[in-house]
Amino acid sequence: MMDVDRGIRVAVDTGDVILGSEKSIQSLKLGKGQLVVVAANAPEDIIEDVEYYANLSEIPSIIYDGTSVDLGSVCGKPFTVATLIVNDPGDSTILDDLR
Repeated sequence: MMDVDRGIRVAVDTGDVILGSEKSIQSLKLGKGQLVVVAANAPEDIIEDVEYYANLSEIPSIIYDGTSVDLGSVCGKPFTVATLIVNDPGDSTILDDLR
């Protein structure tokens, strides 16, 4: 669990990460992104959309084992984050950790 948290944080700090469900789903529809992360308590329709478009685009998705509040704080943001897309992991090993 800590590795995922650290991986997400490093990606946010050093890479290119899009926060937010609407923007994330837009990116997935365009086939952009290397990884999508969804909070466990995200609304069911968002989880379904993310998984559907992630599968179509063959982008790996993980359900974050925590709430959108937890995910927001891992990202260092003072707001909830239900969904995020990693376009470029930067110095993060999160993509390697999934393999």
